[in-house]
Amino acid sequence: MVKIPPHHWTIPFLENGDKLTRYEFERRYNAMPNLKKAELIEGIVYIMPAALRFRSHGQPHGWILTWLGTYEAATPGVALGVEPTVRLDLDNEPQPDVVLLINPEAGGQARLSEDDYIEGAPELIVEIAASSAAIDLHAKKQAYRRNGVQEYIVWQVLEQKLSWFYLEQGEYLELVPDERGILRSRVFPGLWLAVAEVLAGNMQSVLAVLQKGLQSAEHAAFIQQLAS
Repeated sequence: MVKIPPHHWTIPFLENGDKLTRYEFERRYNAMPNLKKAELIEGIVYIMPAALRFRSHGQPHGWILTWLGTYEAATPGVALGVEPTVRLDLDNEPQPDVVLLINPEAGGQARLSEDDYIEGAPELIVEIAASSAAIDLHAKKQAYRRNGVQEYIVWQVLEQKLSWFYLEQGEYLELVPDERGILRSRVFPGLWLAVAEVLAGNMQSVLAVLQKGLQSAEHAAFIQQLAS
């Protein structure tokens, strides 16, 4: 009797630096159920460590989720996701730390596939990076820009810096805070962020500023737009 090896033995493992198509990346990824997170960026595989540090990633990630989750709860027609697989194009399949998108039925530019993955570019992506040396400000930023991600936030935790980019005529420009140090989304009206407060972990002030945005006339108009 000839023993046929299990199917997954015939599929090569993902390795850092592999150059793959998106189809082959997904085939290998699906054959490694114990692999927590891997991304395909500009055709190159990046495997993320299973262990994440608390103050340099886990905690700021939680603060961003609290901020965006509050906005989602007050804004019917938008959806928040944590580390979802995003099929951007044939060479890029990232798992961003956070995405905020406009639902397809409300006019959003991304879609959900039959197998429940995001296809296309979410309106807003957030990445938590250790420093400016991370791929988030280089290869990922290029891929997000080219595929039409409208806004992109990168929090460089070790450098105590948060950059919020918006897409204009195919290029990323950086939002400038107003005189009170508040950044305001151009895509999601009412999504306001007190930068110094979030960097300091003062979430009470962050949410107080967001509440002012949620009570603004432009946020009310946005909700009507999403419902129409």
